[in-house]
Amino acid sequence: MIVTEPAASSSTAPVPPLAARARMVGGSPVRDILAVTARPEVINFAGGLPAPELFDREGIAAAFHHVLAQVPEQALQYSTTEGEPTLRAGLAARISAQGLPTTPDDLLITTGSQQALSLLSTALLDPEDTVLVESPCYLAALQVFGLAGARVVAVPGDDDGVDPAALEELIRRERPKLLYLVPTFQNPTGRTMPTARRAAVASAAARHGLWIVEDDPYGELRYEGERVPWIATHAGAEDRTVLLGSFSKVMAPGLRLGWLRAPAGLLRACAVAKQAADLHTPTLNQLAAARYLDVLDAHVAKVRAVYGERRNAMLAGLPEALPEGSSWNRPEGGMFLWARLPDSYDTTALLPKVLEQDVAYVPGAPFYAATPDPSTLRLCFVTQTPEEIGEGLRRLARGLRI
Repeated sequence: MIVTEPAASSSTAPVPPLAARARMVGGSPVRDILAVTARPEVINFAGGLPAPELFDREGIAAAFHHVLAQVPEQALQYSTTEGEPTLRAGLAARISAQGLPTTPDDLLITTGSQQALSLLSTALLDPEDTVLVESPCYLAALQVFGLAGARVVAVPGDDDGVDPAALEELIRRERPKLLYLVPTFQNPTGRTMPTARRAAVASAAARHGLWIVEDDPYGELRYEGERVPWIATHAGAEDRTVLLGSFSKVMAPGLRLGWLRAPAGLLRACAVAKQAADLHTPTLNQLAAARYLDVLDAHVAKVRAVYGERRNAMLAGLPEALPEGSSWNRPEGGMFLWARLPDSYDTTALLPKVLEQDVAYVPGAPFYAATPDPSTLRLCFVTQTPEEIGEGLRRLARGLRI
């Protein structure tokens, strides 16, 4: 008797679908625009990229050389999840000197501050939890909260940030778990929340019981005015504020170094989440950054001087570049300027026409958790020289003619 194998099926079953959260959350419109504007002839106001010619290549190289020469076994080995003790100690001293008493045990080193947001979402958010955000809001934060399955609710505000009365009402109505803010030189608007409003936010969080996530990647890039203390320093915020920081804007984004300061219980939960994500942030990069802290202030001073000139160049050219009836802010620091064109303009629809002029911006619509304002746009002023900014604004004026 001859036994034959059964014929193979002519069709195969499909693989299971992606997780619902992956299907629901799209990519970053900013990243999509950057891919389109990669041509060297494009003057790109769309990115949030530090100026590469200002990277301290010699200083950073010296820090890496020192670490590899002096402690190669440590630098190339696994590290603790919480971060290298020398870097945490240096950061703690730096934060304390800026008005917020901090110990190394208060800190977790992260692979960029973006990872800090992801760890916090893992540690704090269950599906359908409510998160309050600014309007408009940092786009990548909206993505993180969306992937966590959270309900994201925008708090109305003005040029000074979230409105305290609106915040109180939403806290009572929505019972949120956390409030996410970029209070200093906000992305995308560049605005800074004044001290009195920060105190009101801290008071509301204390009375109603919610976490504050205070993201501060731009705070050291101040070009005028006085430094505004962190929300974390205000009464009522001590046990419920998570402060995030980054080396990306003041040292180099390619190192992917950030940090998270949080109360002990939440810090521990984030450390457990980080163990599951990547075990620890690269040891070599941490040790080099710890070494570089000795000269960081001098480097930041140089960067501030250049960026301040570039901000001024953009402010000087905007009256001729934008249509009559437009408005914009004057950020005291950071990397971004926010503009609003007349109601008849849709900056998303106009972008292809503007790109034909070899210049780019980011439409404002993707930064809104609620109904967007289609006439808004974000301009980054730090990556180009004043001469390039002037030419870019002339191109922008041509592209916006309708």
